[in-house]
Amino acid sequence: MLPELAEQLQRSLSLLQKQDIQTAAEALKRKTGVKLGDDCAAIPDRDGYLLFAAEGMMPQFVEEDPWFAGWSAIMVNVSDIYAMGGTPIAVVDTLWSKSVEEVDPLWAGMKAASSTYNVPIVGGHTNCHSSYTALSVAILGRSKHLITSFDAQPGDVLLVATDFRGEAHPKYPFWNAATKADPIQLRSNLSILPILAAAGLCNAGKDISNGGIVGTLLMLLEASNCGAVLDLDRVPCPPGLALDRWLVSFPSYGFLLSVFPDNAKMVQAHFRQQDLVCEIVGTIEMGSKLVLRSQETSIDFWDLSERKLTGFSK
Repeated sequence: MLPELAEQLQRSLSLLQKQDIQTAAEALKRKTGVKLGDDCAAIPDRDGYLLFAAEGMMPQFVEEDPWFAGWSAIMVNVSDIYAMGGTPIAVVDTLWSKSVEEVDPLWAGMKAASSTYNVPIVGGHTNCHSSYTALSVAILGRSKHLITSFDAQPGDVLLVATDFRGEAHPKYPFWNAATKADPIQLRSNLSILPILAAAGLCNAGKDISNGGIVGTLLMLLEASNCGAVLDLDRVPCPPGLALDRWLVSFPSYGFLLSVFPDNAKMVQAHFRQQDLVCEIVGTIEMGSKLVLRSQETSIDFWDLSERKLTGFSK
């Protein structure tokens, strides 16, 4: 069972797409004073940091489900800002379409998410005379205390925090706990991350992206130059959803956190107070391997010393 699952995960499109980031790592070798490879670029500014990030939507997704693509373009950027202990300031969009009519549902989705997350759209680029439809969004935020991808330490425990009050997308590997949720509750859930950052309760963390739990953990390990053991039997999974699908899903609200064992209960309490799921799923280890464990069986899933994922490390 475990070898078959590991092989399936290694072939997943989400992991293959993360390896495309190696082209950016190769192109951006020159030192800039800003660490590369995190959820956001953290730019020192006054007594804190400006957080800067961008996300592009898959063209097929934009064509097939434009309202949800517009919503998601805002949502994923907002999640990246909060994942680093920040709060968002504003977003801008880059929008290409074949006609004026085609942009209407994209705008409707973006405006709905902008209102829900209370993050204004303040500009961008629009072209309605393109031969294709495409959408990307960039975001600016601010933080005084960072949660980065670079500071996981051997001995830390790994926690997954997520929201099971949602439903699986019928086609894409996405758990939607956002579009039907109360906006005040969504913002309150996200505000937990800056609180944890200010209290120094997390050594490292990442937003669970479209690489799912496994892909996000690999990116965290690569950035921190560590290994880990992921206990699949302890990974919380929404009722009715197969574990293999959940492990590569973007959960709309999901964070992978690396914390000192003594801090784990305090971190869990912050999420559980808002009826969110937060469970210990593994440990950070010395070395470069991600080991998957299930029912007292273990398998070396990925060795980052032999096979890079994104190419970004500290």
